[in-house]
Amino acid sequence: SPPQDSSDDIEDVSLFDADDDVSRRSKKSKIRHPVASFFHLFFRVSAIVVYVLCELLTSSFIACMVTIILLLSCDFWAVKNVTGRLMVGLRWWNQVDDDGRSHWVFEARKVSAQGGKTSSEAESRIFWLGLITCPMIWVIFAFSALFSFKVKWLAVVVMGVVLQGANLYGYIRCKVGSRRNLTSMATSYLGKQFLRQ
Repeated sequence: SPPQDSSDDIEDVSLFDADDDVSRRSKKSKIRHPVASFFHLFFRVSAIVVYVLCELLTSSFIACMVTIILLLSCDFWAVKNVTGRLMVGLRWWNQVDDDGRSHWVFEARKVSAQGGKTSSEAESRIFWLGLITCPMIWVIFAFSALFSFKVKWLAVVVMGVVLQGANLYGYIRCKVGSRRNLTSMATSYLGKQFLRQ
């Protein structure tokens, strides 16, 4: 049989040993990581607000562009390395092996011994709402910049789409599984919708 593509590896590992103790003590609906929840939304919403209000606040395109790209970069790092791990127990990254081949790794936190969830429902909703909504807003900005011929803003908007879209794709891969599972889930969902109608 052909060797399996290691880019579809999904590992089920424990990200923190102390998480099991914390999960037993807290309720599912309570926000257990308020600082992580705040910064999950702060950087991405701030980048959108600065983009919308930029021409009102200053006439310097460079200052606005640098501010937005810094906020988007901080958001990418925070979501990829901190908030995804704390709020929903997922993380992803790329590693290069000794042969120079690149491997994508997608991890999910192991379910605790009691079989209960280790992340709260409120944090999960905040995480996924921010992760899905903000890239869609940047896509709208991209079409707006393209059709209004604001070419200088197009580079900034493309950065927003790419950085936030990469996190969205990575976490969907962590949550759903391999690429084959993603397509089969989409086909299954569309089939159910078709049968309901």
